[in-house]
Amino acid sequence: MDIFERIKNNRGPLGQHAKESHGYFTFPKLEGEISNKMTFQGKEVLTWSINNYLGLSNHPEVRKADVEAAKNWGMGYPMGARMMSGQTSKHEELEQSLADFMGFESGFLLNFGYQGFMSVIDALAGRNDVIVYDEECHACLMDGMRMHVGKRFMFPHNDIDACRDRLQKAQKITAQTGGGILLITEGVFGMSGDQGKIKEIVDLRKNEGYDFRLMVDDAHGFGTLGETGQGAGEYQGVQKEIDILLGTFAKSMASIGAFVCANSDVIEYLAYNMRSQIFAKSLPMPLVVGAIKRLELLKDPVHKNALWRIADALQKGLREAGFNLGNTNSCVTPVMLSGTLGEATKLTFDLREKYGLFCSIVTYPVVPKGMILLRLIPTAVHTLDDVSYTIETFKAIKQKLENGEYHSDELLNANA
Repeated sequence: MDIFERIKNNRGPLGQHAKESHGYFTFPKLEGEISNKMTFQGKEVLTWSINNYLGLSNHPEVRKADVEAAKNWGMGYPMGARMMSGQTSKHEELEQSLADFMGFESGFLLNFGYQGFMSVIDALAGRNDVIVYDEECHACLMDGMRMHVGKRFMFPHNDIDACRDRLQKAQKITAQTGGGILLITEGVFGMSGDQGKIKEIVDLRKNEGYDFRLMVDDAHGFGTLGETGQGAGEYQGVQKEIDILLGTFAKSMASIGAFVCANSDVIEYLAYNMRSQIFAKSLPMPLVVGAIKRLELLKDPVHKNALWRIADALQKGLREAGFNLGNTNSCVTPVMLSGTLGEATKLTFDLREKYGLFCSIVTYPVVPKGMILLRLIPTAVHTLDDVSYTIETFKAIKQKLENGEYHSDELLNANA
């Protein structure tokens, strides 16, 4: 069959609903200044779907640094890949500042978290190595592992007994191949909001003798967790036991780019072997200079404290109102309801049009059939009034859902 004919007739599990959902439920346009309230289809909405955790996106010092860097350097400099002609002292300064802050010897910048994290896995894991990983790892980690030509074993989410079992299987294989084991988990899982069991995984190595290297993607934990904001490793008291730490600028630092931290030997190896960085243009100077300023502000606890004031109030209020937030122990706030895809779209339409509240809707295949997950992302720029309004609104829509007011088996065409 012709490739174009195949994709015309099979749009994929999400793409099959594109006609009804595009521009409203999928690919929506949130406009205006990034804040607690933005504009959606010409109306102001209270927004809980922006990963601007620390409120840095429109911080005056950040905006000033961005503007001055763009004026001084433009978006073109440096031209070329880092290895060939794209290296600058500012890139090196940011890398070392990140490494120092995170408690590692060295760091390396990545143009994007997604392709960068894929490339780290691709570069590190060889044919004879085995990867052991949590089933809820982010898609970028999954795609990185799909490039791995060796064995890999998945364990159920945060199931340490199963993790131990997979490590035993991996060790039997590496005993024959002479390879090593890379164990991959996350600091904070972006949908469920619960932290990866990093401490328990570290204990498998320290107390039970399992031999592996530990990689942690802490995109959501960086800047939000731990006394200084290092992330989930610091929060759990095992930051120094993490071998490879992945972080992104796309959340707490409200920008573009990412980084990997490890010992100096590993970072040097990655710099010379990560294809996505070797063959890609260097991160533009305004993003590097802007990240330096953002990291400086991230270290000030006032922003993290403001975030947690909102996150604690939101989660406490929702739980007291009887909502199921699962096992979240981070700022990510998932609200789990029961319902069909049709009910989910009607509920979300009501939230946005009647109540002026915008949050992300997550349905099958991302979550099991019959579940509606409304994901709220609190930030330092939200207010306690926003929290109170949201809790009362969620009470109202839950009652409507239970009363059958959203009953439908078909996807609402919000663009009709």
